[in-house]
Amino acid sequence: MSAIVLPADVTIGSATATERASATSSRTDLLLHGPIVWTLLRLASPNILVMLAQAATGLIETYFVARLGVDALAGMALVFPGFMLMQMISAGAMGGGISSAIARAIGAGRRDEADALVVHGIVIHVALGLFFTVVMLAFGEPIYRALGGRGGELAAALAYSNVVFAGNIFIWILNALASAIRATGNMLVPALVICVGVVVLVPLSPCLIFGIGPLPALGIAGGGVALVLFNVAGTAVLGWYVLSGRNAARLRFAPLRWSHIRSIFGVGAWSSISSVQTNVIIAVATALAASVAGADAVAGYGTGARLEYLLIPLVFGLGAPLVAMVGTNIGAGQRERALRIGLAGGAIAFVITEVIGIATAIWPQAWLALFSGDAHVIEAGSAYLRAVGPFYGFYGLGLSLYFASQGAGRLFWPLAAGFLRMAVALGGGYFAVRMTGSLTWLFVALALGLLVQGTSVLAAILSGAWFSGDGRIKRSNSRPVKD
Repeated sequence: MSAIVLPADVTIGSATATERASATSSRTDLLLHGPIVWTLLRLASPNILVMLAQAATGLIETYFVARLGVDALAGMALVFPGFMLMQMISAGAMGGGISSAIARAIGAGRRDEADALVVHGIVIHVALGLFFTVVMLAFGEPIYRALGGRGGELAAALAYSNVVFAGNIFIWILNALASAIRATGNMLVPALVICVGVVVLVPLSPCLIFGIGPLPALGIAGGGVALVLFNVAGTAVLGWYVLSGRNAARLRFAPLRWSHIRSIFGVGAWSSISSVQTNVIIAVATALAASVAGADAVAGYGTGARLEYLLIPLVFGLGAPLVAMVGTNIGAGQRERALRIGLAGGAIAFVITEVIGIATAIWPQAWLALFSGDAHVIEAGSAYLRAVGPFYGFYGLGLSLYFASQGAGRLFWPLAAGFLRMAVALGGGYFAVRMTGSLTWLFVALALGLLVQGTSVLAAILSGAWFSGDGRIKRSNSRPVKD
């Protein structure tokens, strides 16, 4: 009996080569010729759902950790910038490099190259995962001290960090496999795997934190253990899916070639700078907040900034299809359509994130009270959300155009916009703290940084930055790529 084929989404069972080729061709045609907004929303909907579910696990974990006290909450706030940096590089930056390279290869009809890029992406991710493990296990304590960690909050940070980074290689492999699958336009399989994992992770985390039945009470480290187990299971399932040949870009062992490594790094390495920019801003702002008002300010700002971090996976849900759609159209020579796709994605992201930002600026306690009832923590977090929340739309705009630029393989202006944001946010924040000693003016500087980032990258792309080295954008006469 032949397998069931769900076009553009997922193949179940032992599909024939003809059936797999048909599904692959359907996805490629959708990326190249489907209605832009409808296709974006169709591809993004499972992705956004899974990213929200994944982000919700972190929020639920924070809720339970908060029950351990302010030191535990502040300790998690110290770890979060470094952990999110690793997650953003593995999924959004280097993962985007994998997706972009594979999508462009598929768009140009180079199937063997797409298969080889899967292997190269996994090798790169394993090497980078080991690097992060060594750095954080060896230098975690001085890093958290530099961020203002002392006493109980430092001990809590190390207890959580050591567990998470000891097993972080599975996060990297999981994201490499998911990126290889999303590059083909298949957003559903990674979404299903992660959503099922979330269903298991949500009850497992509090069981390991507080201890239930035979499970020991591991405290804040229990949340880290649950996260590692989740990533191990997800890696196993996605690894099986790619190895089985069900994915359009298959995992076939091939000799490492510098041209393939360069194809991934050409986008991923530059994208990693953008990830570093975001996390440096959060980390330095955390240290500035600590210098003004101590652990309460760190916990309050860290809890408020978690919402900013929540926007990243939300926009990534839209960004993964943007990488695939823009990259495939660039590979097929349809540059004008690629530009329209990027601008449509930016508009959608702006609306979603701006609505969230305005809502939390109006009702900040609705968010903050989920994690702490401490008056000083809520005061600091509310000041942050009232100042920065109304500018979240520009953050969503800049972030979505960054993903679209990954697909185009042109990242200069997104990176330049990130450095402008750093200069405004950190330079302005530093002088604000030194001159006024006020958290509010620090947060105003952070808000202005978001405004500068979003508007500058939009202006650059509208002026033709994607194609400045290739001549004027011309309407392509290329035919659809057939498999």
